[in-house]
Amino acid sequence: MTTTTAAQSRLLIKMNYHMKSFIVALSLGVTAITGAMADIKVGDRFPALSSFSLQGNAPSTNGKVVLVDVFASWCKPCKEAFPVIDEIRKTYGAKGLAVVAVSVDENAKDYAKFVAKQKPGFATLLDSKHKFANVVRPPSMPTSYIIDKKGKVRFLHKGFKGKKTRAAYIKEIEALLRE
Repeated sequence: MTTTTAAQSRLLIKMNYHMKSFIVALSLGVTAITGAMADIKVGDRFPALSSFSLQGNAPSTNGKVVLVDVFASWCKPCKEAFPVIDEIRKTYGAKGLAVVAVSVDENAKDYAKFVAKQKPGFATLLDSKHKFANVVRPPSMPTSYIIDKKGKVRFLHKGFKGKKTRAAYIKEIEALLRE
């Protein structure tokens, strides 16, 4: 077994966003070779958050439209998405929208620092052992799943593209709330 030197650790810390995304995708995809993962897609039933022993308190989602955002503290688009998601929660929360974000950070301190800085008005959960991520298999950071009142994934957003993603969220959520 090899050990990581201080120089190697510093190099890992300095990796850019794309390299970190690759490493997370690789680590989340390791069990894909065995076929053990579910790879949640549009049309699939979204797994119950309570079944993963996530750190934090998941909101009640029964009978609600749900936006689940999978993020990481080091992800720049994730930081940009949080205020938009919170704005949408403020607008549609009383109309039947539940919002929850799940972090794939392995370090609880990085997760806590991110959440403290962002101050979201929605629930955030930590999946430091990647039990959730190994089932859901988010294709990028961030990935958002918009789920209908029956628990079925109706829309999936890979990444966050500012106003374009915001407009899509609103259109999709409004349509699902009308159902």
